[in-house]
Amino acid sequence: MSGLRGILFDLVKDLRFLLPDKAYIPLLYYSKLGVFPRLDAPVGFNEKIQWLKLHDRREIYHRMVDKSTAKECAEAMIGPGHTLRTYGVWDRPADIDWDALPDQFVLKLTAGGGGRSVCICRDKAAFDRRAAVRRLQKDYHRDLYRRYGEWAYKDIPQRVIAEELLVSDGPYATPSDYKFWCFGGKVHYIMVGCGRYDDGVAPSFHFLDTDWNPLPFWKKYPPTGPTPPRPPQLAEMIAMAERLSRDIHFLRVDLYNEGGKVWFGEFTFYPSSGTAPFHPQDWDGIAGALLHLPER
Repeated sequence: MSGLRGILFDLVKDLRFLLPDKAYIPLLYYSKLGVFPRLDAPVGFNEKIQWLKLHDRREIYHRMVDKSTAKECAEAMIGPGHTLRTYGVWDRPADIDWDALPDQFVLKLTAGGGGRSVCICRDKAAFDRRAAVRRLQKDYHRDLYRRYGEWAYKDIPQRVIAEELLVSDGPYATPSDYKFWCFGGKVHYIMVGCGRYDDGVAPSFHFLDTDWNPLPFWKKYPPTGPTPPRPPQLAEMIAMAERLSRDIHFLRVDLYNEGGKVWFGEFTFYPSSGTAPFHPQDWDGIAGALLHLPER
């Protein structure tokens, strides 16, 4: 983001309480990408994500993005046995009941996004609880609806959730994150993140097709290192992602594949809030052509 657009972004955020979504979202988009979205006739993927923020508003989306209820939504669609255990949910970081937690766990904000404020505990005896509370508190009041116009997060109460820590079978301490980009209930792209929460490791991100061929584009992070190995249960993962995204214009379904089993991660309706450019830029239009919006 250029310095001038960064200043504009800060100004737009300050005026958010005065602006309705239909005015705020185009200004936000301009402050990030330097052009206004064509919301009357969107073409690119990022433009269409802005359109979805304004027009695709189903009540179930609130439960799907809330990490304390997302697992229930997933289980209703794919059945039990693919969700990680929840150890507790608290209203505030200061309320965490440390005695109720096992030796290993993960802490997150229930209405957080972008992987921010994720605290991984591998040994409770050595875990810095104060640092974890500070990290969670830092983003506790970060409202993704007010900040980015992401309607699915509107009026969701912010809380803290403690979940089971999934142990990696691979070379990284944390499991690889498989992000399935589903258009109309069909997987077209798979984004793989490796080493994302490993200490002292530079994370790598790769876009692949459903046959595990690398795709020639990236968003936010250019790919580094070799292509990650194909997960053993890829076909099952694709089928699960497509069941979870059925009848939804666009949904990113995040899954894990560890211990010979597929695990549900979370739902994402607005990757990077639809404001991260594609590299090369042509892929914004290519991805946009896959996202079919209803006639209005």
